[in-house]
Amino acid sequence: MNVSPRFLGRGSWLARRDPRILVIAIVAFSVAMIQLWDIRLVIPMLALAFGYYRLAGIRFADVRRNWIAAIILITFIVTLNTILTGDRVGDMGITDIHPYFQIPILGTTVSAESLMYAAAQWMRYLSMVTVGFPLAFCMAPSDFGVTFAKLGIPEKFAFGVDLTFRFVPSLAADFQETIDAQRIRGYEPGHGGSPVARLRRLAPVLTPLTIGAIAGAEDTIDAMDMRAFGTGKRTWLRHLAFEPTDRAVVAFFLGLALVVTILNLTTSVGRIWVPPFMIPG
Repeated sequence: MNVSPRFLGRGSWLARRDPRILVIAIVAFSVAMIQLWDIRLVIPMLALAFGYYRLAGIRFADVRRNWIAAIILITFIVTLNTILTGDRVGDMGITDIHPYFQIPILGTTVSAESLMYAAAQWMRYLSMVTVGFPLAFCMAPSDFGVTFAKLGIPEKFAFGVDLTFRFVPSLAADFQETIDAQRIRGYEPGHGGSPVARLRRLAPVLTPLTIGAIAGAEDTIDAMDMRAFGTGKRTWLRHLAFEPTDRAVVAFFLGLALVVTILNLTTSVGRIWVPPFMIPG
């Protein structure tokens, strides 16, 4: 593996914390967010997510494409989901529906409730992505395996996660190198013609890329076998220990998940809230 995930948060406040915080934070935050539909609480949670993200010290210019891709995907999912479920918001405990119009052909009713459902869902997804970005870009590449292992995950799985995070950028680098090698030889795989034609021209790129990935995986397996991986308990060079600040951050996120769970069981935060000005007539 010749390429590691981009470590963009080097030196930031969050990067100096125990890396297990990055995993605990996204899990606890997601547990809290999936229980919330009241936008009056979803908005503060989104603000909290961006505040947490700022602690990672990740420059927007370095992850601009990632943000664009994430927002496009979230918007597509929410739009499609809203169209498909516009007539079923009543399944979420809403008894009064205030319709605006129906979408032609599909016959889906667009109502105040469905719009608030879409807005809350979009913010929920965006907040979870925001808290998840530091896990991908603010953890030292060498810490992935030991982090998951120290969280109690089986060591084989933890090491598999570590290899996966290293494999994806490595495969991307090999893909670019293969394309550059083909261009030097006068072959242009990605320009002109229909999408199907461009995809067919990628065959000379995908074949060596696939073979190289398989060969690299075999080399990794052989190296692990030579070191007797999996035959006994594994030790890690990196030692992890929670500091008082780390414990406070963990307690905050676990407490947040607990408070939201209690609120969901005792109040209506798990239901869609519609502002009075959105109710027609």
